[in-house]
Amino acid sequence: MTASTPLNLRTPRFTREVVADRLNDGYWVEAPDIDGDTRPDLFGYGLSLGEIYWYKNPDWERKLVADNFHMPIGAHCADISGNGHPDIVVCYELYGPGGRIDDPNTEGGKIDWIENTGKTDDDARWERHYIGRETGMHRLRVGHFTQTRKPEVMGVPCVGPRHVHGLIPVVLFSPNNDVRQPWDKRVVDDTHFRMIHGAEKRQNPLPGSEHLDSILLASEEGITWLHYDEQEGRFTTTHIGDGEHSQFEQTGFKGSGDVNAGRIGDDPHAYVAATEPFHGNTVAVYVKDEPGTPVHEATWRRIVLDIFGDPNELGEGPGHQIVCADFDNDGDDEFLVALRGPHPWQGVFYYKAIDIRAGIFAKWRVSSDSTARIAVGDFNGDGRLDFATIAYKVDKYFVAKDAKLSVFHNETDVDA
Repeated sequence: MTASTPLNLRTPRFTREVVADRLNDGYWVEAPDIDGDTRPDLFGYGLSLGEIYWYKNPDWERKLVADNFHMPIGAHCADISGNGHPDIVVCYELYGPGGRIDDPNTEGGKIDWIENTGKTDDDARWERHYIGRETGMHRLRVGHFTQTRKPEVMGVPCVGPRHVHGLIPVVLFSPNNDVRQPWDKRVVDDTHFRMIHGAEKRQNPLPGSEHLDSILLASEEGITWLHYDEQEGRFTTTHIGDGEHSQFEQTGFKGSGDVNAGRIGDDPHAYVAATEPFHGNTVAVYVKDEPGTPVHEATWRRIVLDIFGDPNELGEGPGHQIVCADFDNDGDDEFLVALRGPHPWQGVFYYKAIDIRAGIFAKWRVSSDSTARIAVGDFNGDGRLDFATIAYKVDKYFVAKDAKLSVFHNETDVDA
């Protein structure tokens, strides 16, 4: 299986629109349709202010959703209430007084959902509802992981309560009859994972369970697919690759930091792209020895595409997120890499598969802004996917200069 050849490569072109500049902090961004007008909006925030805003497309008027959050970190969007409007689910209070992951708050790791009633024209705060907690909570995804009757939240801590490199329990929260009351929690896996940084929801790749969601994880162990086997009635794992290990003696980090999977042709999981290791400087792809082989049967090969600078004094590099999507409308996914900085390793790089079997990709820089997270959506309704970025401005990690929230409108010639 081969992706586009160099003869018909479409050079990506994006034009930046600044939504908000001179941000006091920055970390997270998502692109749900908050007000139900069919256009994706934005919501975003940083860790220090504890204020969560949404921005109305197309004029990007800013509205405060909630405040008094203590260090909100990971989030996701889904219709929890069942009223047809996307709610915001956020975890918070990861850190203790030290302000870093090696000092987790043993009473924190809380998860709330913030209710979108659809009355988005007023300035009232949205109502918060408590779901549950797990120490070290850092990422979460809302989906249908074991059934399709009600929403579930997969909670993914970054570190354990006793040691930064200790085993982590991945947990699943499920509501009872009333989603506005605390949800039930069960441990999904507490034997496989250490220091998880990336968690991405994907279609379950197991035969017979494709109607369910699954989670692709980036951790010290590398890349692992965590999925529910409906026939066996339990969660199982598929190991994709071990990640980066050559820097461990220098940095203390190994494995993978963030991850996503891309489609090529008819294969929705043709390759896996990753930044490695935790807050790493390495971009790698995992490709199948036999393209088209199902995920759980495939043998995967790791190919390093780029190394962005040397680790800093904390042992960290600039890489923070991977996003896969079809930006040129050719049926194959490209992937974006978010780099927090500093210059020159700052911005967004765009990778296009040329020969997936050989692991050959073309690359372009499409943004120079500090980028913590990327959200994808067709913001102007022209049929092409755009992307939005928010700067990485977090004390004791990296503080971006001239921090912005921006939309990058896709002007790639999709008819070439």
